[in-house]
Amino acid sequence: MSMIELTIPPLPYYIIGGHTVMPPGRRHPSRRAIGVFDLIVVMKGCLYMGEEDRQFEVRAGQALILRPDAEHFSTRACEEDTEYYWAHFRTLGEWSFSDYPLTFARLSDSAEPIPTAEQFAPRTFVKRLPQFAKAAKLTVLESKLRQLAQMSVNDHIHGVRWKQQLVFQEVVDLLSESIEARSPTPALVCAEKAASYLREHYREDITAQSLGESINFHPVYIARCMKREFGCSPFDYLLRFRIQQAKLLLLQTDLSISRVAEEVGFNQPAYFATCFARFEGLSPRLYRQRFSMS
Repeated sequence: MSMIELTIPPLPYYIIGGHTVMPPGRRHPSRRAIGVFDLIVVMKGCLYMGEEDRQFEVRAGQALILRPDAEHFSTRACEEDTEYYWAHFRTLGEWSFSDYPLTFARLSDSAEPIPTAEQFAPRTFVKRLPQFAKAAKLTVLESKLRQLAQMSVNDHIHGVRWKQQLVFQEVVDLLSESIEARSPTPALVCAEKAASYLREHYREDITAQSLGESINFHPVYIARCMKREFGCSPFDYLLRFRIQQAKLLLLQTDLSISRVAEEVGFNQPAYFATCFARFEGLSPRLYRQRFSMS
């Protein structure tokens, strides 16, 4: 399945949309690199579309997203009344097109340290949309697209454009559900269970054996799965998460450094300071001072 991957923020934004009933013999217009994504959701009949060297028969209940940088064209005239909703949207963020998408975990989580200078910078993530797929929750999707088409009449009124953007984000979410609803791999299930356990119990003394017993997987298998899905060992994941929680406490409380260390699962303040400096490039005390108003 071909994927369109949008880096968020910024959010993709809706430009214009509508509802069309195309009679037999009519074709969708051909266009070249129009600079916007063109979403098409067919409710009845079939649209015969091409994009570069790909061809699509978009039938009732299916959605197609045409890329902003490619040529798209009709490969055949409609053979029956064809009803569809369409919407043009853009993103000011990065986007990519791929037949080989990243795994879920690497898109949503990471054990990589966040540089101190970027502590308060926007943290991006990736939203994946299928280029061509059967639409999940078609009735709900149709309702949202109908709302967008109806609101276009009044988009000159204050506040309507804002409401359009909110509805469009729901459309984006519905489009992505056909990907996110797929059954995850056994390795991903194991890695996510381990990560959830580590996040929930990070204050406790966790060993490879206790982790394995808690989620019913062998420690070696857990380590292999987390390396594959998160790019690190369970211990490194736990350490990274503890440091992240420590940073929050250093900024939001006046707890002593030793107490912060204790609160996030470190038995020895000196070891906490060493780990913190390794990840952040400065000591917990200097980190607190950098962002302190006093």
